[in-house]
Amino acid sequence: MTEIDRTLIGTEMPAFEVEVERGAIRKFARAIGDDNPLFLDVTFARAKGYADLLAPPTFPTTFRTPRQAPWLEALDWRRIVAGGVAFTYRRPLVAGMSLVCRFTLVDVEEKRSSKGAMELMKQDLRAEDDAGALIVILSRTTIYRSLDHVEKASLA
Repeated sequence: MTEIDRTLIGTEMPAFEVEVERGAIRKFARAIGDDNPLFLDVTFARAKGYADLLAPPTFPTTFRTPRQAPWLEALDWRRIVAGGVAFTYRRPLVAGMSLVCRFTLVDVEEKRSSKGAMELMKQDLRAEDDAGALIVILSRTTIYRSLDHVEKASLA
């Protein structure tokens, strides 16, 4: 299959900033149906030792690059599906943090399944605080399905 440009492995997008805001944390917690007071009540979070509201563990999925990653630009979006996501925390993510994020294509591997060939893009988003200390790594696998698979599955 080999359609994803493997010369882009190791490519890092330009750094971008994310401000972790109370309102965004609360909105995200409500959207995922989690009423944990650590995510909603500043007084409660501070009483538990946090500087401010704690972000839910999956909150970094909301961090978006300002422009499309070069390894995704030429791909057919009908063929892209989400794979796995993992989070590695070094420190809690709390409201008031200013983060510098970097998004990198880590690897591409080819797989075959009963439904056909696919390529797995492994991507990391690293978020550091303004002092350069790593806070979290969001590791994401994105599946790029074969055109044959998509055409067979299409309802059109």
